[in-house]
Amino acid sequence: MPICGKKCLFAYSVIFLSFALQAHADPVNSASISGTVSDPSGAVIPDAIVEIHNPVSGLQRTATTDASGTFTIPNIPFNPYHLTVIKKGFSAYAQDVDVRSVIPVNLKISLNIESSSETVTVEAGAEDLLEKTSTFHTDVDRGLFDKLPLESQSSSVSSLVTLASPGIAADSNGLFHGLGDHADNSFSVDGQPITDQQSKVFSNQIPLDSIQSMEVISGAPPAEFGDKTSVVINVTTRSGQGMTTPHGSLTASYGSFGSSNVDLNLGYGGKNWGNFISLSGLNSGRFLDPPEFTVMHDKGNEENVFDRVDYQIGSSDSLHLNLGFTRSWFQNPNSFDMQNATAWNGLVTSGGLGPDGLPVGPADQRSQIKTFNIAPSWTHIISPTTVLTFGGYVRRDQYNYYPSDNPFSDFAPDLQAQTVAQERTLPTQGCARMFRMSKAFTT
Repeated sequence: MPICGKKCLFAYSVIFLSFALQAHADPVNSASISGTVSDPSGAVIPDAIVEIHNPVSGLQRTATTDASGTFTIPNIPFNPYHLTVIKKGFSAYAQDVDVRSVIPVNLKISLNIESSSETVTVEAGAEDLLEKTSTFHTDVDRGLFDKLPLESQSSSVSSLVTLASPGIAADSNGLFHGLGDHADNSFSVDGQPITDQQSKVFSNQIPLDSIQSMEVISGAPPAEFGDKTSVVINVTTRSGQGMTTPHGSLTASYGSFGSSNVDLNLGYGGKNWGNFISLSGLNSGRFLDPPEFTVMHDKGNEENVFDRVDYQIGSSDSLHLNLGFTRSWFQNPNSFDMQNATAWNGLVTSGGLGPDGLPVGPADQRSQIKTFNIAPSWTHIISPTTVLTFGGYVRRDQYNYYPSDNPFSDFAPDLQAQTVAQERTLPTQGCARMFRMSKAFTT
């Protein structure tokens, strides 16, 4: 290849890579808060209780200082927080911490000796946390999840967004409408953009158990989320980092339409690593919204697996990996005409009999969606104001549509004059970029 050709190829490669790297949001949307607690003489204080709280989103985390007086609270979504430190024999300590970048917030806290035996209660008011972002958004943490009666177990994330966020209206089959077209909705899961429509008829969602908090941005989303103009759901998933004692839960439920649901989640890890896994299964006799008031031919099931792995290599480097797989299978609900199918030759019905003289039976159209996702990322702190992040993701949806075993069951006057089978896939992949931002500050 001529030298000019090589130079041109190199230039085009750089330009293409630059656009590719700038096309997506940051691969991580959380940080850690750590620090050392000491007394006025500089001696460290073990067993002090450190708590952060955001009364707007509802997030509340607690840590205890170790023998060296240090503490770490990992996986804190970007937001302002109240931080309090309590230790018997010392005066209560409080300050505000604003987490706005992936750079860890490191604090040096000095507690004063308590001058009297009076009890001091530190309370955080929502009016004190004034955010400096101009976007219209709603912050929701796990504390609210269990209090809301979610309409859809198979699209529980969409149901949560609809119930917890103003200006968003519910649509059928797990979709929702923001201030615009529902096709302009977008998800960002730990910085990974997911722009395909997230519902139980287009694509599978991550389990609700895997979410730590959400920021629902309505109106005009920031530029880093691309050209979506309606709603952006910025999701921070749960992490097992810091869980030296494993924590988890197992829940099961049974309801109308024979709907049974099982959820299992487990988080475990150490100071520098963690793993969080969520498993869920659903079986229901009313998987989709039926076209009639009577539910007919509407069974479905879903299996969902999500796993997040975190590893802190050192003070400047960390690794993050999200893995997920979901399979859903469901019947397409029948109308009365499809439930009482009659073979139709385009002009007249044949009295419910096929060409072989046998009854064609009700329509039995079914669908299956398989979703696979892998998203690794690496974060390197170069300086207090510069961070290098590099990550990628591969996501794939496979949709299969199955017609009735008897093709004549799919024929109905004024409804359907053919039987159709379909298989389509939607693979997406991308990478992250290097970005520069100011260090998070405290007041």
